[in-house]
Amino acid sequence: MDCQLNKPLVIYLHGFCSSPAAWKSQLLAEEMALRGMAAQFICPPLSPVPDEAVASISRLIEQASGPVTLIGSSLGGHYANHLTEKYGVKAVLINPATVAHLDLARFVGDHANFHSGERFTFTEAHAAQLRAQVRQPTPALYWLLAETGDEVLDYRHAVDFYAGCRQTVVAGGDHGFTQFPGFIPQIIEFAGL
Repeated sequence: MDCQLNKPLVIYLHGFCSSPAAWKSQLLAEEMALRGMAAQFICPPLSPVPDEAVASISRLIEQASGPVTLIGSSLGGHYANHLTEKYGVKAVLINPATVAHLDLARFVGDHANFHSGERFTFTEAHAAQLRAQVRQPTPALYWLLAETGDEVLDYRHAVDFYAGCRQTVVAGGDHGFTQFPGFIPQIIEFAGL
């Protein structure tokens, strides 16, 4: 892995049907590159199979030579929660999926990746994997960013699930978190960079 010894590492975890080409990932990568920190940013493509996604992120965390901060958007926020509790790393959650509150049956079926068009099937077995990954958050490790206009996930579920954590709730917006560009400097600071 191309990261400097003991330097903080940011791992961006994209959402369901998304990819490393996601808008927020690209913006964060560009800003970190401008600051000379390109080698301290990773956005891996995540398998649509939850256990495989978690295993691949786990390998990145275990290989890191310095502190890790996870930035998780939507379903990536769920994965960030699970892995933050497993490894004691920090996490910024952006309009995260709070699986404990979701009816996962509505996602069972065929889907296409937003960027590549690659098709995949989300099964009840995958839903069961997500449910098994739910962990209660340790408040000191998280920063929740939520917009009230999220049309995909009810932001109140995240506010409730991450009660006691640092929270920034912004009026309006949408599931993509429209105010993300303005938070990039604070996210980089939160990651210790």
